[in-house]
Amino acid sequence: MNKAQAFNEETLVENRMLNQLQELGYTYVQGMELNQERTSNTEVVLKYRLTEAIKHLNPWVNDNNLNKVVRNITHMDAGSLMEANQHFHELLVNKLSIQQDLGGGRKNQTVTLIDFDNIDNNDFVVTNQLGVTHSTGTIYPDIMIYVNGLPLVVIECKSPDLPPDMQLGEGVRQLRRYQDDNEKLFHYNQFLISTSKDRAKVGTIGAQARHYSTWKEPYPLSDEDVSENASAQDILTAGILDRERLFDIIQNFIVYEPEDGRVVKKMARYQQYRAVNKAVERILTGKHPQSRGGVVWATQGSGKSLAMVFLSMKLRRMEALKNPTIVVVTDRQDLDRQITATFRGSGFPNLQQAESVEELKSLLQQGPGTTVMTLVQKFQTDEDEEYPLLTDAENVIVLVDESHRTQYSSLALNMRTGLPNATYIGFTGTPIDKEDKSTLRTFGSYIDKYSIEKAVEDGATVPIFYEARLVDLHVQGETIDTLFERFFREYSDEDKERIKQKYVTEQALTETPKRIRSIVLDMIEHYEQHIEPNGFKAQVVTVSREAAVTYKRFLDELSDYESAVVISGKHNDSPEMRQYALSVAEEKEVIERFKKPLDEDPLAFIIVCDKLITGFDAPIEQVMYLDKPLKEHNLLQAIARTNRKYDHKKYGLIVDYYGVSRFLENALGIFHDDDVKGAMFHVNEEIPRLQSRHRRVMQFFDGLSRNDLEGHISVLEPEDQRNAFDTAFKKFSESMDMIMPSPQAQPFIDDLKWLGKVRKHAKSRYYIDDGTMDISDTGGKVRELIEEYVYATSPKILFEPVSILSTQFDEKLDAIKEPEAKAAEMEHAIKHEIRIKFDENPVKYTSLRERLELLIEQRKERQLAFEDLFESYQELREELTNLDKEKQSYGLKDTKHIPFYQLLEERAPEGVEEEKIKDLTEIITEIIEDNAVIDWTEKEEVKRQMRKKLKKHLRASTIPNNQVESLTSELIQLGEIHYNIK
Repeated sequence: MNKAQAFNEETLVENRMLNQLQELGYTYVQGMELNQERTSNTEVVLKYRLTEAIKHLNPWVNDNNLNKVVRNITHMDAGSLMEANQHFHELLVNKLSIQQDLGGGRKNQTVTLIDFDNIDNNDFVVTNQLGVTHSTGTIYPDIMIYVNGLPLVVIECKSPDLPPDMQLGEGVRQLRRYQDDNEKLFHYNQFLISTSKDRAKVGTIGAQARHYSTWKEPYPLSDEDVSENASAQDILTAGILDRERLFDIIQNFIVYEPEDGRVVKKMARYQQYRAVNKAVERILTGKHPQSRGGVVWATQGSGKSLAMVFLSMKLRRMEALKNPTIVVVTDRQDLDRQITATFRGSGFPNLQQAESVEELKSLLQQGPGTTVMTLVQKFQTDEDEEYPLLTDAENVIVLVDESHRTQYSSLALNMRTGLPNATYIGFTGTPIDKEDKSTLRTFGSYIDKYSIEKAVEDGATVPIFYEARLVDLHVQGETIDTLFERFFREYSDEDKERIKQKYVTEQALTETPKRIRSIVLDMIEHYEQHIEPNGFKAQVVTVSREAAVTYKRFLDELSDYESAVVISGKHNDSPEMRQYALSVAEEKEVIERFKKPLDEDPLAFIIVCDKLITGFDAPIEQVMYLDKPLKEHNLLQAIARTNRKYDHKKYGLIVDYYGVSRFLENALGIFHDDDVKGAMFHVNEEIPRLQSRHRRVMQFFDGLSRNDLEGHISVLEPEDQRNAFDTAFKKFSESMDMIMPSPQAQPFIDDLKWLGKVRKHAKSRYYIDDGTMDISDTGGKVRELIEEYVYATSPKILFEPVSILSTQFDEKLDAIKEPEAKAAEMEHAIKHEIRIKFDENPVKYTSLRERLELLIEQRKERQLAFEDLFESYQELREELTNLDKEKQSYGLKDTKHIPFYQLLEERAPEGVEEEKIKDLTEIITEIIEDNAVIDWTEKEEVKRQMRKKLKKHLRASTIPNNQVESLTSELIQLGEIHYNIK
């Protein structure tokens, strides 16, 4: 990052957020000042503030228990970062208990760490650039938020001058490095923020960049309430760091959910937070049960089930609702299992699943605090039976999933009879259609909407593209009628109608083996060329169970791809059909296998008829091969199987073999236009965007010949230019990945190969060690094409980065003939070496960096010939390699002492004799060596003693007193790098 970027990061991003947080009621304390409250830079909790807060919130606690509580918080014993984080969140939200006698004997007493109900009863501090030392160095998070001495939020700021798609990614990468370097700091973290003013996202520990999300609305405020020209950062800050909303999120909108054998921490997205709080507001302000209810529409894949969990958690905590009964209703067993698993996985307490009609009645009569999961069918009655009154309590909240479905209207009466004063909240993944009056009548008006288009725009889901294939194989209605009339012309009209209804149906035509075989051949080729290269999987939706088995048979016969049929069995099934009917356990195993990466589990296709079309969540599925007539809600629900986010997945795809396009317009026509805008795009709609992205990336090299590779690489020398090119290339390759191997991609193939080659060489030349110029982040089809071209055209020229201190570096230079390229290679190798070694000796490497920057300026202004420049770079290289000579010139006993000597020399007043600095160096390094026991960097008492001795000798030396504190910290940091004993 250059000086201008650093300045803009501090003034436009960091300071802007600090100012806003102070307006929101936080006290700003500068990092160096807050340092005085710590006995060591390794401390992440501000113990004094934590101790004072516990005493203030729990005035009854005695000193012995106070010390125990503080120690429990600051020394958590956990097997992993996630385990420690989850344990702390539990202590924070649900409190911890200790034994103490308050007058009635020793009993468990509850200790409060944060007063969630009285905001001003807590200590809110925001700080910046507070150093936190770990085993290999010190990290300096840009901003940290402390509440009662606990570091709850870490924020990384990036310059708005960086290319748009790098700004937040750089911040997230840094936050992930911090988590790897200093786990202890993140034991207490509630969420993390990466921001660059006009872009800002929030995520949780362990999350990759794709899991971070934008906070688009500062609900319940408007953008204008925040400021006149509110940036994305301003909105996020007001939306989640307002003190009241921060507490609301910590208490009610964070869950830890098991996923693929590990625990994932999840925090609500802005639309979930908004929908839940709107629902709560309606429940609390409605004057009667009907006015308290309503419908929440959150498009599929955007976290509807989790929103139900968040709402239930918040309702359970609300004193006004007096520990309510919560009933979660679905209409299918797979949905019931899925939502129950989501609630259980999120740690929701006292969950009970109704297994029968009678058990449901019993559970609903248990009173306050009950949470019941049930199928709507369990509200049924026998013929002529009246449904009984179960409870007339008003604090009963019924959450109904997929509330638009027709059967709810028939069973709603029984629900309302049994729970007459309950509040009914309907959740749906598809919008309510224009003619559906019963859903709104049953539940009430919309509480909140989160449309398909909005979910794609926010990155909560990926867009879905549509492609029709092989429609000629499908015999259209009028054609079959003509053929039928000719073939059965001698039969009476009555007999012909009977024959037609029994044998010549749309389904019978669709199931014909000849037709399915042709489709499978096409499907295999499509999957092989479009889907498999990127590592994704496929779902095949068929018209019947028999058709599903036929698809399976031909897939096995015509390809080596592994597939599985997921269908239900029937008692009169043939032996062949019976072998494909799965038990619940077998079906679960198939689903788990399908969700795994392709290189871990080769199950590439699942073939279904009715199952797994709704309520099925497998992000690795990119394509649905559709050979079944689906309409209206069912069509919208089915296609949404492909819209889940996954690594490198930019879109979902529906390949239509049935001719669903005949129903598509009608299917979408029953909904309001705004509700289904962006539901599906035709693949051809990507072509104009591909053309635009192609023009943008080619403009970087206008006027350059393809024979001038060095000229192309030189264009990318400035960091900002290199980053801008990288952004444009990624966009271009993203569009190409979608279109390839269609013939429509052909005009752009040569340019893609060439640009990929230039990008590869730029990465090698300019040592971009964060991977931003790496080809591995492109789609599989694009990557394979570029790799093959690059290595086929220039195997001897392309190098991976080699250390400037390595003997191989000379071989690399010898392979470069042009003086300009040779100097550029040397320049960036030196820059790389300084960057990675800087912490080992800040004084030495600062000097080398300044000299390098001066040479670069002279080169840019053409003040040096390339031969002279190269010679100057060689001198710098020699200096980097000659530590032994340096040791002799200083007269020091050990090479390790050099950085300590140079640091002390820099801080000493002018005129101090070298011998005095050398003597002080020997004393300082001896203190560190004598105290450097195994794992001393983790032992606070060892460092406290070391700090005490160092300060004593520094104060007795010529070092100014006002520098002793900071110099001591810097010396210990050097010691942790050079004398770290494991």
